[in-house]
Amino acid sequence: MPNKYVVIGASAAGINAAKTLRELDSQSSITLISKDDKIYSRCMLHHIISNNKTVEDINFVGENFIEDNNIKWMKGNIVNNIDVNYKTVEIEGEKVEYDKLLIATGASSFIPPVKNMREGKGIYSLRNIDDIEKIKVDILNCNKVAIIGAGLVGIDALSGIMNYDNLEKSLIYMEETILNLQLDEFAAKSYEDKFIEQGVKLYPKASVKEVLLDEDNSVTKILLGDGTFIDCDMIIVATGVKPNASIIEGTDIEYDRGIIINDRCETNIRDIYAAGDVTGKNAIWPLAVKQGIVSAYNMSGNEKQIDDSFTLKNSMNFMGIPTISLGICNPNNDDYEVITRKGTGYYKKIVFKGDKIYGAVIQGDISYTGVLTYLIKNNAEIDNLENRIFDIGYADFFSIKENGEFCYNI
Repeated sequence: MPNKYVVIGASAAGINAAKTLRELDSQSSITLISKDDKIYSRCMLHHIISNNKTVEDINFVGENFIEDNNIKWMKGNIVNNIDVNYKTVEIEGEKVEYDKLLIATGASSFIPPVKNMREGKGIYSLRNIDDIEKIKVDILNCNKVAIIGAGLVGIDALSGIMNYDNLEKSLIYMEETILNLQLDEFAAKSYEDKFIEQGVKLYPKASVKEVLLDEDNSVTKILLGDGTFIDCDMIIVATGVKPNASIIEGTDIEYDRGIIINDRCETNIRDIYAAGDVTGKNAIWPLAVKQGIVSAYNMSGNEKQIDDSFTLKNSMNFMGIPTISLGICNPNNDDYEVITRKGTGYYKKIVFKGDKIYGAVIQGDISYTGVLTYLIKNNAEIDNLENRIFDIGYADFFSIKENGEFCYNI
């Protein structure tokens, strides 16, 4: 008997769930409900600011995806609530029935409770295409832009405005280095030095005390905790996200800094699943995709679990410097050992303990990262690891089955 599948959210998790549902089930109906009226990669939004790409360029499924997969897309809609007893979701003036429901509503930018930051004009986040379109219009009339936050989103934002030569650019962050969750001090400094060379003013270990506004409520300055004033006529805030989970209010769906799910992406309520940033997990694209696919399998009656808990992988390429970070990059105890190699245009750092590798930072020449990812994900033991740590290749783990098929022997 055909199902009524309803997917809320049209980003990585929701779109991959819808795609997989159609691959697994050609007969059932699929309804996609989203606030967005376009499908795009949020990871690529900064390329629109820089004018290197359009929103069509960052569509990750193709323009005919909805039609090709026979999906009813109710775009431009916000779900107001879920009735778990009658199995309906409510949008403006309409109730949509479901047999299986996926909540993939993502997350929103977190705006800190700093004086005037939530009220001022010229203050933006970098989360949706609407944010980008407003930034692109406003930035043409700006002279000084300040970015608050130096994680991946903050550095994406900074990269996006680097092409605007006439702008004064400031980066404000509380940590000692940029990208402190992804990189170590050496790798981070490579980027910092490049940004400084291009005229960016960096303010590390800085807290924002207040945003100053003019008589029109437009931003004019930022006051730091140490009394420093930074002139600006635009602020881009990149200080984290919060799950978009208001639609579960009034239900018994369990929540703890995100909708709680099991390895099958099921919530505690039968026939309701969740995937992506709304679950409060490590907010990276590959995990959201994986959760969307796993949700679809189980919604369609095909058993599947998240069988890969390795999510600590980040890839980046700022200022022409590619970098991959894996697993534990900055061990905080003496149990781990660290080996590094540095040279012109490259940096390699391996974190290991005994005969196992637990993390790595590879910058410049990133050709070795495929091997390292495989070894860390599979918790592989390598004989005589310390003496050959930079020389291990896939060939070290090949074996041949009796039928002549190649396989990995870990």
